[in-house]
Amino acid sequence: MICESPSARNSQSKVIFVNRYFFPDQSATSQLLSDLCFGLAKRGYAVHVICSRQLYDEPKSNLEPRATVAGVTVHRVWTTRFGRSNLLGRAVDYATFYISSGWMLLRLLSRGDTVVAKTDPPLISIVSMAAAKIKGAELVNWLQDIFPEVATHLGANRLPGWLNGALRTLRDASLRAARVNVVLGDRMRQFLLQGGIPAGKVVIIENWAVEHEGAPRPVSRSELRSRLGLAGRFVVGYSGNLGRAHEFQTLLDAASLMVERREVSFLMIGAGAGMKMLENAVTARGLANFQFLPYQPRDSLADSLAAADVHLVSLLPQLEGLIVPSKFYGILAAARPVVFIGHPDGELARVIGDAGIGAVVEVGDASALARQLAGLNRDSPRREAMGAAAHRYYRDHYTAQRALDRWIEILQPPSKEHALTPGALARDV
Repeated sequence: MICESPSARNSQSKVIFVNRYFFPDQSATSQLLSDLCFGLAKRGYAVHVICSRQLYDEPKSNLEPRATVAGVTVHRVWTTRFGRSNLLGRAVDYATFYISSGWMLLRLLSRGDTVVAKTDPPLISIVSMAAAKIKGAELVNWLQDIFPEVATHLGANRLPGWLNGALRTLRDASLRAARVNVVLGDRMRQFLLQGGIPAGKVVIIENWAVEHEGAPRPVSRSELRSRLGLAGRFVVGYSGNLGRAHEFQTLLDAASLMVERREVSFLMIGAGAGMKMLENAVTARGLANFQFLPYQPRDSLADSLAAADVHLVSLLPQLEGLIVPSKFYGILAAARPVVFIGHPDGELARVIGDAGIGAVVEVGDASALARQLAGLNRDSPRREAMGAAAHRYYRDHYTAQRALDRWIEILQPPSKEHALTPGALARDV
């Protein structure tokens, strides 16, 4: 079995999620959390969310402290609002969220409840573990990334060695204390197992994308593509956060190699530290084959994803097993091929190769990226076949409904007639 049966819950037991951002915030982790919470509420769960009063890109925002949204009770706690512009201010925002969310957990939790700790801010599982133990509740960790290892690999870990070691020890204790830890893929699962976390406490539930009404749109039906004057072009898209974890130098160099191909355009939609650095580098090189747009509203995501013929995803190789880029799932839902820039044996590289839904290029190999894009430009039947295969793979593996059903298997005590068999979640054993 995946994990031991949880203790019996009474009809009033709650599921309390902890994450800095929630609806109406549009960041990726917020959208995933909102989808899951609203889905659980529709299934009759008493769902609460503890989050901040901020929006991801508007740190000075001050949302109302308490609200009920689609059956979900939202508790927005006070924090400082320095934002993400500097590491010190971000650390203070984290610290105040730890304190405020911990206090709110102690107020809300009762015996038999479940607290689900995400990973924004990092290490919130430690606070959640302490509150769950005090109140007799159960802990479930939902790992979108793994800290402090991510920060260390990115050179952003300023903690002294002794403190870093102490936090890792406490983090590992919170993983062992949890009834189950939900991870995003095989590489992340292996990382936890190598760290000594029992296999029965690690379950894979991949992230997802919400399918939009109707069939995926062809490029000819994208209003954004038309508005930008990209009709008749081969459009290479990137949609989402381009942060410190996402490599962009390979893309920049490949675009420089393709600058004479007037029919090729690079459409960058989103934000992040890397996006700003890329935009500055494009300006410095005088490249005319790029267009940059901010995040688009979620209700127009199907149209903006349809604007590109092929989409890019990137991840620094040293972060494999620690992060899985969530933008991947929306690309498949849009029925577009994926070109992944990263480790050739990475989580996404394995899926792309096995499913035949795109191509993989190693970091730094700009010539290979340019060749792959040129080939996809020339061969529209191959491109369309990859897009169709991507959408089929999405329907089989990455729908919101599939993820919701798997979460319910975790959150609902298995009864005798519905007990999980050893093969019930075959991806997790």
